[in-house]
Amino acid sequence: MAVSSTLSGAKWERLLVNSCSSPSASLRAYFLSQQQMKAFSKPNRGRKGMTQRIGGVRCEVAQSDAINEGEKIDTSKTYALSALEQLKTSAADRYTKERSSIVVIGLSIHTAPVEMREKLAIPEAEWPRAIGELCGLNHIEEAAVLSTCNRMEIYVVALSQHRGVKEVTEWMSKTSGIPVSEICEHRFLLYNKDATQHIFEVSAGLDSLVLGEGQILAQVKQVVKVGQGVVGFGRNISGLFKHAITVGKRVRTETNIAAGAVSVSSAAVELALMKLPESSHATARMLVIGAGKMGKLVIKHLVAKGCTKMVVVNRSEEKVAAIREEMKGVEIIYRPLTDMLACSAEADVVFTSTASETPLFLKEHVKDLPPVSSEVGGLRLFVDISVPRNVGSCVSEVEGTRLYNVDDLKEVVAANKEDRLRKAMEAQAIIAEESKQFEAWRDSLETVPTIKKLRAYAERIRVSDLEKCLSKMGEDIPKKTRKAVDDLSRGIVNKLLHGPMQHLRCDGSDSRTLSETLENMHALNRMFGLESDISLLEQKIRAKVEQSQK
Repeated sequence: MAVSSTLSGAKWERLLVNSCSSPSASLRAYFLSQQQMKAFSKPNRGRKGMTQRIGGVRCEVAQSDAINEGEKIDTSKTYALSALEQLKTSAADRYTKERSSIVVIGLSIHTAPVEMREKLAIPEAEWPRAIGELCGLNHIEEAAVLSTCNRMEIYVVALSQHRGVKEVTEWMSKTSGIPVSEICEHRFLLYNKDATQHIFEVSAGLDSLVLGEGQILAQVKQVVKVGQGVVGFGRNISGLFKHAITVGKRVRTETNIAAGAVSVSSAAVELALMKLPESSHATARMLVIGAGKMGKLVIKHLVAKGCTKMVVVNRSEEKVAAIREEMKGVEIIYRPLTDMLACSAEADVVFTSTASETPLFLKEHVKDLPPVSSEVGGLRLFVDISVPRNVGSCVSEVEGTRLYNVDDLKEVVAANKEDRLRKAMEAQAIIAEESKQFEAWRDSLETVPTIKKLRAYAERIRVSDLEKCLSKMGEDIPKKTRKAVDDLSRGIVNKLLHGPMQHLRCDGSDSRTLSETLENMHALNRMFGLESDISLLEQKIRAKVEQSQK
């Protein structure tokens, strides 16, 4: 089956233009039907080469250099042979042979400074938009965004690894304003099995600043929740993240990796206490700005460390009231955002954890604040665990002030390294097992096109023969009889297909291995003449064009 010329869209025209820039690489295979293939036997005698206009894209195909003007050859056979050879070697054919790759393009606390991560950060509300824009790129089929205070990672299913990475990196540069060269300097790239292992390690808390922290698993769950129903959050990416959630839960259940683990919020509290004189831990004046998930955790950890009084600045009082109700016996004073600077003047330690995309504190806001007591070390501490940052780096220039952000928390978690490595090894065994299961599931998806084609093949035969049968029976057939014949034909087809369909499924419900399932797939393709690279390509193009039209 050939690809209909009606499938050409602006996106695929751009892809075709790029691929047709080289005379040796024609993408004629994208749009040539069987009739169009025959057209190759009719050369344009007015030119040395032949020009074919396809969907608004002009691709010129030069005659072979081996053909001398004086030679007498059958030009129709030459062009037909040329078309077939180009079909085998063209970029279009490469897309049918090359399996789509899962790719992660990321920057994390391990590879990039917070200054860069905050520019790349994408708020949760913008994830669907980002997925749509990413899947609008020529070589991207599916996408997901994982953006937290410690990482900004984009997961895609790419038709071409190289082109996909290039397009996503350019998109990241465009949305953040960071030059491509700078992103390339700090990014990491992982493909297929390595990408799978990475998201499993992330979900299990192995890639976090603090080993085993639980907040990242909740953030991975949120990716799935936000992605439901979003065009572009497809079967492969959705399956990957759902499996990652399973891995994260299993690692925490079967190992003690979370025992004694600290979150970013608790590490922030630990850091602040490390910088304060021990004698002032119970008396230091604490201010928490933001009562969201991170702010609430900061409050909990302050209480766990013996703090019984603190001020919380938030946009509204509802969240603060709920926290106060949950933590009875602790004096939690609410103040509106308008009182933020006044509250800061009375605080020794200021924790910031809001979703604001612009700094709440700059040098001009802090320089006139009154000095703090020598009992707390004479330094006002700003501990900013937000990305984008809530406190500008210029604040560190103010005398009597110290500023810490998420990148400074490494000092807290450097201890107990051996114990962390031992726990990580236990978790890696689980991740290796789960990675094999996910890869087997993804490989089994290769049989889905065969299942669909076999059903369609059988349905065409059934409908054709049913119509012949009914026409012979006359026009006055009762509806009940017509339905009975139709049901009979469906039943026969379903019973005949039951065996082949069972041998095309590899879902772990029986002892059949993946290799056996794939062998069955190839055998059925050969027996029924289902195997067609062009039809696979058509499916990819159809899906891409339909997606762009939604």
